[in-house]
Amino acid sequence: MSKSLIAVLPGDGIGPEIISAALSVLLKVRPDLAHETALVGGAAIDATGTPYPPETQALLRRSVAVLFGAVGVPKYDGKPVRPEQALLAIRKEFDLFANVRPVAVFAGLEGASSLRPELITGLDFVVLRELTSGLYFGEPKHTIFEQGVETAIDTLVYRAPEIERIARCGFELARRRRGRLTSVDKQNVLESGRLWRRIVNEVAREFPDVQLDHLLVDNAAMQLVKDPRRFDVLLTENTFGDILSDEAAMLTGSIGNLPSASLGATQNGATFGMYEPISGSAPDIAGRGIANPIAAILSAALLCRYSLDDEASAQRIEAAVAAALAGGARTADIAMPGEPVLTTDGFTARVLEKVASAG
Repeated sequence: MSKSLIAVLPGDGIGPEIISAALSVLLKVRPDLAHETALVGGAAIDATGTPYPPETQALLRRSVAVLFGAVGVPKYDGKPVRPEQALLAIRKEFDLFANVRPVAVFAGLEGASSLRPELITGLDFVVLRELTSGLYFGEPKHTIFEQGVETAIDTLVYRAPEIERIARCGFELARRRRGRLTSVDKQNVLESGRLWRRIVNEVAREFPDVQLDHLLVDNAAMQLVKDPRRFDVLLTENTFGDILSDEAAMLTGSIGNLPSASLGATQNGATFGMYEPISGSAPDIAGRGIANPIAAILSAALLCRYSLDDEASAQRIEAAVAAALAGGARTADIAMPGEPVLTTDGFTARVLEKVASAG
């Protein structure tokens, strides 16, 4: 296999700990990969004054994929320059419009879920979130005074082509899975929701083999805790996807279990993507060695699947995580009372053992 450059951006909080874990597993299955590390987020502000330095940007442009930790530092909350600005800038610059978040319950973790085991045993669906439009990117976005009243304005904008391309990704993904797509909107209230539903219905004509249904976002949130196994692919706009995927993460036992892939166009001969756990920087537990690395490790598996087109390595990583869990490996957030608890490094070592024994 030829060498491919992976940009490694550990970021803030628990980011360096869990990305170190993920990188060690990734290199175990793909020792041919080249990788370089760069600053992002609060760590970059500390060192350079900006959350997304030119050196980091240049590295990303030379890479086929990004292994990303987390950004967010409490001391920058509410400041004009914030760590999270880097994340939005990368998504926009590289047009990472399709955010794939697999939601699955590993055997043995049913008891860690927020729902009864009989509701989530065998759970396996995907949240597909549009990532570069909507409230997070719409303009104008500012705070002004109107008649002496401080007023915050965010603009929700969706254009038909933006909806069409994410919808097409959703139908194609559903076609490769169990053939069901649920589109989430708020068409009873929002003009953007009405456009969303109309465009999704138009794209659906190209995929007669995929069963389509629509849910209002409030109903979708309810169904996730009532009957989550009804879902196969859950298609959402940006803000709804952000919220619903975090809710879905707790069905698996911990937000530390959920990986993600943010995919864009081809770059340097590969589908360029940014791969990150959705857990955030969790500064309250940073440096204590107790962070759950599962989501970061599974994000490395998604990197193999989508940017390296290496399904065998992706499955090898996922199987190693499943085997480690089946063998009783637990971090504190997913351990049941009385179960032994491993550190971040200890859990990673178990996964590495399973990779080696299977290789």
